[in-house]
Amino acid sequence: MEKVGLGTINWVVLIVYLIAMLGVGLYFTKKAGKNTDAFFTASGKIPAWAAGFSIYATTLSAITFMSTPEQAFLTDWSYAAGNLAIFAIIPILIYFYIPFFKKLNVTTAYEYLEERFGPSLRVIGSLLFVLFHIGRVAIVIYLPTLAITSVSEINPVLIAAAVGGLCIIYTFLGGMEGVIWSDVIQGILLLGGAILVVALGIFAVDGGFSTVLADAVSDDKLITMENFQLGTAAAAIPIIFLGSIFNSLHQYTASQDVVQRYQTTSSTKETNKSLWTNGVLALVTIPIFYGMGTVLYSYYNNVEALPAGFNTSAVVPYFIVTTLPVGVAGLLIAAIFAACQSTISSSLNSISACITVDFKQRFFSKDKSNDVALARWVIIIAGILGLAAALYLVSTNRDETWNLFLAITGLFGVPIAGIFALGIFTRRANAPGVLIGLFLSAIASYFVQQTDLTPFAVSVMSFFTSFGFGYIASLFFPKFNKNTTGLTIFTKNEEYVREEVKA
Repeated sequence: MEKVGLGTINWVVLIVYLIAMLGVGLYFTKKAGKNTDAFFTASGKIPAWAAGFSIYATTLSAITFMSTPEQAFLTDWSYAAGNLAIFAIIPILIYFYIPFFKKLNVTTAYEYLEERFGPSLRVIGSLLFVLFHIGRVAIVIYLPTLAITSVSEINPVLIAAAVGGLCIIYTFLGGMEGVIWSDVIQGILLLGGAILVVALGIFAVDGGFSTVLADAVSDDKLITMENFQLGTAAAAIPIIFLGSIFNSLHQYTASQDVVQRYQTTSSTKETNKSLWTNGVLALVTIPIFYGMGTVLYSYYNNVEALPAGFNTSAVVPYFIVTTLPVGVAGLLIAAIFAACQSTISSSLNSISACITVDFKQRFFSKDKSNDVALARWVIIIAGILGLAAALYLVSTNRDETWNLFLAITGLFGVPIAGIFALGIFTRRANAPGVLIGLFLSAIASYFVQQTDLTPFAVSVMSFFTSFGFGYIASLFFPKFNKNTTGLTIFTKNEEYVREEVKA
């Protein structure tokens, strides 16, 4: 397949975008450097709508920007059920989870695990997050780099360095406030870019929207009754929806990059608003990103054909660099960069929060005078590790080893969400039982992954085995039960007094 150059004007657009992101970091440098509260939670001064936009941009990576349209291009809109799952969990988050995170005024999600179970669970939860997200940074840089360079002559090292390197710098400078306002800009850019692809694609097809809709209906590219049946060739919407609920529970209750944003707003009410803002954006995503795939399906069936043997994971960047006008293509490649960077910056700041708060402040020294400097060094180190891994994958064009690492680490993702649920919804769960449950759940999840079940079914299994094994095992260690006043739904409205205060 012949590759194309990006062109001077497109490069100018890209460079202007990257400089603008650097400018955001510079603008918030002084405020972020005041203390760790400012650096990690923006001192709780972020408006609800901006926090919601940031949550949305954080959870939507460049991989999603390209793989969601690819899914619609190849099959249908059935995976959109996953976007709807957020509406099922927002009331649960608001009523059962947010009150505890806000009451304890946690910087990291894993502080709750220590208060409820003890320091061992805090360390495990935090460490797993750090390891997984260093790997995630590498993958988020690598896969879009691979897709863009498969259809263009842009140097892959240059892309990885521009996306990852500049992201490290503005996260280092601006702290969480810089990250959130960068997320807002990047979220607007990636949504606007996707809408532009849809509009230009429809315009390029003879007959416009009527032709696109006719193709989608005749070729079953939307939703059919078969999607609601189990055991058929089509993706089953009930399984996708249920599995996505538990994947989302992990992301919104046990993943630091999202939980950290709960503390960036001034009150519980504002946090709740941010979640609903994110939910609305997730809903808007459905027609935009799945619509993009449907439009491209119609375009490549009516206007021109894809090259023989084309890898459809690059269908979006291919359309951008080969079809769209000069300047517009640069803007849309910038949108893919934006989707990358919103995820990377969130991961880096959250990794820094875990290392600083869960390890340094908890186990070494409570003196916070130099902690902002430490936090910034952690961002540099974590960013360089992720970028180096991405560049290694680019140079070798091999990702099997890294994917294995992510698969093994990811086994503990949804099970950790089960541990949070155990802490909030039961009185009798304790540290030894929870540790046994986490271990058994990881083993069970590993073997379930070897079956023909979908990843969504694996998520459901992971959550319930973690919760079930953890609860049953806890019954054998009653002497390890802690005082749970103020830490479970049974005493949600009661005050919790930290252990050091009691002493």
